[in-house]
Amino acid sequence: MRTHTTYRTFTTTARQEIIDITDDVEACRAAARIVDGMVLVSAMHISASVFVNDHEPGLWADILEWLEQRIAPWDATAYRHNRGTGEDNAAAHLRSLVMGHEVIVPVTNGALDLGPWQRVFYGEWDGQRPKRVLFKAIGV
Repeated sequence: MRTHTTYRTFTTTARQEIIDITDDVEACRAAARIVDGMVLVSAMHISASVFVNDHEPGLWADILEWLEQRIAPWDATAYRHNRGTGEDNAAAHLRSLVMGHEVIVPVTNGALDLGPWQRVFYGEWDGQRPKRVLFKAIGV
C-alpha cells in the first residue's frame, strides 16, 4: 500500500468563496502513484467545507444564496456563539456543518472515479485568512 499527504493553504480575497480543487486531488493521487484506492480531502477548519458538485457558476451562486437565505443568514446578532465569543462567524460554522468538511474520492484504474459532471470544491465561509486543506491518497 502507498500513501501520500499534501496540504494546501487558502487565503481567499472574499469572506465566502467556492474554489475548484479537483486538480489538487489528482496531483495528490499522482504523487502517490495510486492506481486503486482513494483520496481523502478534508478542510482543517470549522468554518470551511469540502464537497463534490458541478463546476457551474450559476450553481455556485445558488449555493451561496441558499446558505444565506435558508440555512444560516449572516446576522451577527442571531447566534449565541457570536454573543458568547465576541466573534461574528457562527453562520460560517453552521454552513460548514451543512456542506460537510471532507470527501473521499475513489480511484480506479489510475484515475479519480468521479461522475461526468462531478468536481471537488473547497467552500470558504469565513475567509480572508489562511486555512489549510489536507489531501491524503491511500491505495496500491
